[in-house]
Amino acid sequence: MIKVERASEGDPLEFEVIVRAGNGETRHHVTMGRDICERLTMGTHTPEGCIEAAFKFLLDREPQRSILQRFDIAVISRYFPEFERELPRYFPQS
Repeated sequence: MIKVERASEGDPLEFEVIVRAGNGETRHHVTMGRDICERLTMGTHTPEGCIEAAFKFLLDREPQRSILQRFDIAVISRYFPEFERELPRYFPQS
């Protein structure tokens, strides 16, 4: 289970994320610039939905305890160059 709560309305947006899985719970503080949010969501998903999709992407590639506790969404592409290309398939399908 991934729970995303917006912590700040500024720019960048800030989120508190809780990931619960079979091996426990982790907490993360994530930032995301509004311009990056618009690019990643193509204007069709909420910022919270974008963060949730990003965590689904990450969890497909690494254990939850390996995900940084504090990071900006833009750093994911440094570790996983395919992030922006693959992210759309992690959004809920309408």
